[in-house]
Amino acid sequence: MKATELRAKDKPALDKELQDLLRAQFSLRMQKGTQQLTNTSQIRKVRRDIARVRTLLTEKGQTK
Repeated sequence: MKATELRAKDKPALDKELQDLLRAQFSLRMQKGTQQLTNTSQIRKVRRDIARVRTLLTEKGQTK
């Protein structure tokens, strides 16, 4: 997911996106723990997306 796509979203949409990404991260961690995850690079991508969303939420919170 690109930062430009995220910048177009409003705060409630970013909150929902963050919750979805956190659920996906939990699911990937569980799959890794049970040896079911074949593509471990997905974890890194989700973590970076979470960081992008949190950064934008912080930016939007400061520029009220």
